[in-house]
Amino acid sequence: MSAVHTEARYTNEEAARKHLESIRWPDGPVCPHCGGIERNSKLNGESHRVGLYFCGDCRQQFTVTVGTLFEDSKVPLHKWLYATHLMCASKKGISSKQLERVLGVSYKTAWFMSHRLREAMNSGSGGPLGGNGTPVEVDETYWGNVGKQAPGARGWAHKMKVVSLIRSNQALPYSSAVSMAPSTVSANSICSAMRRSLTFAGIIASSSASTMPSAPTLR
Repeated sequence: MSAVHTEARYTNEEAARKHLESIRWPDGPVCPHCGGIERNSKLNGESHRVGLYFCGDCRQQFTVTVGTLFEDSKVPLHKWLYATHLMCASKKGISSKQLERVLGVSYKTAWFMSHRLREAMNSGSGGPLGGNGTPVEVDETYWGNVGKQAPGARGWAHKMKVVSLIRSNQALPYSSAVSMAPSTVSANSICSAMRRSLTFAGIIASSSASTMPSAPTLR
């Protein structure tokens, strides 16, 4: 993505703040601490931060970023808005490395921003798997070559063990996977992870060994 957006909210801090205020407070500032709307005044003194307000009801100070993912961040707000735009407008997504180049920040900062934005977009799990008698498919596999074995080497000790659960009869199936280190995990551990996942999903009421099959024979 090489296009450079020149809109003021992506390049100017004051414009970015006004843009966010127009979205959060279309009818005027609202105190995030008490919800007050009538006795909020803007503090314009030289010693005050830009965009700082004072609530006359709870007598606390606040800005438009309080209670948002932009709160307590040293990254300029206009870069946050630009990063949000890039992540939402990129058809195939955008990497932290690309954000680093576009925003002109360090990779550590770009990584932090991208993860915080993705977490804010998370809509939650949508409830437990297998609820109301919904069928759930469970399977395990071995993947990769973590070690010094030659490519194509047989066996499983040098591979990642992965357990997956998929709700199979929904229009948008929800899946969960468990991945474990190859050198310390046995087949019994895979079954234990399956038990924990199934218990968390609400499919079985107990995680005792009697409710799960014995460890599969590894080929």
